[in-house]
Amino acid sequence: MQASGVTIGLPMPVPLLARPVRAGFPSPADDFIEDEIDLQRLLIANRPATFLVRVAGDSMVLARLFDGDLAVVDRSLTPRNGDIVVVDIDGERSFKVWRRQGHRVVLAFANPRFPEFRLDPGAEIEVWGVVSGSINPRRRSE
Repeated sequence: MQASGVTIGLPMPVPLLARPVRAGFPSPADDFIEDEIDLQRLLIANRPATFLVRVAGDSMVLARLFDGDLAVVDRSLTPRNGDIVVVDIDGERSFKVWRRQGHRVVLAFANPRFPEFRLDPGAEIEVWGVVSGSINPRRRSE
């Protein structure tokens, strides 16, 4: 897992179609542009605390984080139940689902093919950041 600082330049608005496009049966959709959005403002709430982290592996597929995706990670956020976190466990960094069970916190994989994740007693744990978004490039470079 590799973290990259987010470099923010000038705003780069991208056209936003006025009507949502159906993901099911085709619908006549027009190409009327309603507005523009700035992807930086959409994905990044706290620039100094935000990093992009490349996802490696398939332990988070049910959380819709896939191998090769870029996770937007905000280090200023406090984890909430169900959040995806980047966590250091005994010096090894990985993605886990943060679950609170009573006064206990459980870290879990988001892939049923993986065995239950169990922490060793006395493990050193540090939440590095909370995933606030992701970028899923559909067409991978060859």
